[in-house]
Amino acid sequence: MNISILCNQFCDYCLSIRGQSKATIRRYRYVIGCFSSFTGITELHQITDEKLRALFFYGRTERKWSVNTYIVYHVSLLVFFRWCVNQGYLLKNPILEIEKPKLEKKLPKNISKQNALRLLEIAYNYPFESKFLRYRNHAIFATFIFAGLRKQELLNLKYTDVDIENMTIFVRQGKGKKDRIVPISYSLAQSLTKYVQERKRLNKTCSEFFASLNRNSGYTNDGLKFLIHQIGEAAGIKFSSHKLRHTFATLMLEGGCDIYSLSKMMGHSDIKTTTIYLAASAEHLRSQMVKHPLNHLNL
Repeated sequence: MNISILCNQFCDYCLSIRGQSKATIRRYRYVIGCFSSFTGITELHQITDEKLRALFFYGRTERKWSVNTYIVYHVSLLVFFRWCVNQGYLLKNPILEIEKPKLEKKLPKNISKQNALRLLEIAYNYPFESKFLRYRNHAIFATFIFAGLRKQELLNLKYTDVDIENMTIFVRQGKGKKDRIVPISYSLAQSLTKYVQERKRLNKTCSEFFASLNRNSGYTNDGLKFLIHQIGEAAGIKFSSHKLRHTFATLMLEGGCDIYSLSKMMGHSDIKTTTIYLAASAEHLRSQMVKHPLNHLNL
């Protein structure tokens, strides 16, 4: 069987039956395409353990794959070949013979409270060409920092998902196809209100909450990428949207938020994922040291 044809069938299955996101489907197509291109394999029966190992060895030694990248390739091919086995195209899953390196346990990277405030200040005072851009862009950074949304969750927000009056954001089908409600702080509500007023003034009627300036449609991924680079350069701070999400989690813990509530706001399936922020927050850990029963000793 031709791998290209099988890849299309597999991706159709993942999209229509398993309900996986378009981003996941793109990743499957990319990895399967890289595998076929590197090994020169076009037919399923040509797959050998040696060729599979050669791909992963090349990735680690020549392409300098991180452990995370290695695992993404491994898992993507594992799922594809498992489907091939289930469909009767393969007798066994060849990727099972390829070992995985141990996942690195790194602390999530965030920016400091001072830098978070600086980003909000720069976003508000940057010489944008219109008030709409000023209020929209400030609202975007405020949503990342005060609500901890993922990049795609922010871009997918609908106008009806943001309820400023009742101080909530409804995240529709976030990561893992899960809905959740995130409360809005008063600071975020102020920023969102200014943006909504300017949006109405320009008669933006698109269903997406964050709209483009020159079109009556939602803000794009490329536009957000440019904005982050633009404000990062102006502020002298290197960051990503995901780093702002980590910043939200860290600041919430430092402010006294309990781990269970934070887990719900972040949309984590397992609270263990949230607990890593306990180690990432030096201020939170330092605040717990006062509980040591011998702290009163003068040594």
